[in-house]
Amino acid sequence: MDTARRPTRKTAIVGVVIAVAAGLTGCTNAVAMSPAPSADAAACAAVQVRLPAAVDSKFDLRNTNAQSTAAWGDPEVALYHCGVAVPTVSDLPCFSLGDVDWIRDDRGGQIVYTTFGRSPAVQLVIDATKTTNQVVQDVTDAVSTLPKDGHQCLDPSDVDQ
Repeated sequence: MDTARRPTRKTAIVGVVIAVAAGLTGCTNAVAMSPAPSADAAACAAVQVRLPAAVDSKFDLRNTNAQSTAAWGDPEVALYHCGVAVPTVSDLPCFSLGDVDWIRDDRGGQIVYTTFGRSPAVQLVIDATKTTNQVVQDVTDAVSTLPKDGHQCLDPSDVDQ
């Protein structure tokens, strides 16, 4: 007579479910993000495939869970959204980097860079305590493929008072 008890079917199923869930948890390293309003623009997809695999020479590109987004670093030091609202006028500092104009919004520990004169627009949020504006330089080539909308950074002397 066999006195050893076999696990019940219910116990075995629960064990399998826990093992599968634990295995899947290890595979999901995606950064939780929300898509921008125009994230489905074809131009965003064209930029997405050109984004660098690393920024600032040390922060690797990570998977995200939203269309036309990107994140670098673990924890994240830079977050990218394509399809944000296109700025037309701004009193924030504006500068050109290569063929791309950027608006810079310094928010203390974070600096938000938004393309100016491109549609759809891109926003890049950088943790200024962990990286530098090198991140902007690293993504500029990819972003330069976005269509121009006619706006550009102006020198204050170019603006009528």
